[in-house]
Amino acid sequence: MIPITVVDAFTSQPFSGNPAAVCMLERWPNGEWLQLVAREMNLSETAFLVPLRDAEFELRWLTPTVEVALCGHATLAAAHAIWELQQAKNTELRFQTRSGCLSATRLPEQQIALDFPQKPALACHAPRQLFGSLGITEQPLLRNEFDYLIELDSEASVRAIRPNFQLLRNVDCRGVIVTARAEDPRFDFVSRFFAPAVGVDEDPVTGSAHCCLAHHWNNKLTKQDLVGYQASLRGGIVRMHCKRDRVKLIGEAITVLKGHLLTLPPT
Repeated sequence: MIPITVVDAFTSQPFSGNPAAVCMLERWPNGEWLQLVAREMNLSETAFLVPLRDAEFELRWLTPTVEVALCGHATLAAAHAIWELQQAKNTELRFQTRSGCLSATRLPEQQIALDFPQKPALACHAPRQLFGSLGITEQPLLRNEFDYLIELDSEASVRAIRPNFQLLRNVDCRGVIVTARAEDPRFDFVSRFFAPAVGVDEDPVTGSAHCCLAHHWNNKLTKQDLVGYQASLRGGIVRMHCKRDRVKLIGEAITVLKGHLLTLPPT
């Protein structure tokens, strides 16, 4: 039997934040089996781990439809699961991924800090259907290697967006980040993230999007330490500390389900 856990990330309350499944493996099966498991879990991401040595793991992330190159909330969930389920004593974990070596550090008060690369977005031309699929007028547009970034005039405008996901699915990108300054003084900005092209219409809390948002708002607000609120139905808080080309994504996590896969991968 293969242990599998569901963890709500970037939250301290169950049934909020972003749920991720965490699957601990002894070796890598074929990619088709990984994709079937991710589709079965039907969450934004399932994290698959294979141990390399003490406190170091290979880590891969799959949505219900594709494997992705970077995922923050499932990395947070994976670190939480390792520390909780394996009673690991190390205060730092290392993950070898498609985006290089990432680390997670255990902080006081149940918080975890992920060390991720910043992903700056640059000005670009709008692709056909992008603004129409979001139901908004054309705005200045930025893009990084993964996503488009649009800053709107108000938090209310961000919350009011009702995308046409069928149209948005045809836009050539992983996803679209929409953001604005926060009205609540506890937060610097709010955001939402839409990624129907990779099988996630609206992601509840997106760590990798904050690698872009941290750079954007650090430049606009000249603040190294930022707090973002992702204004999805579930909602979640991401704290950030920017340093050179890296960003620490800081959040909490809580386990909501523990179990085992009864169907083993092919040998």
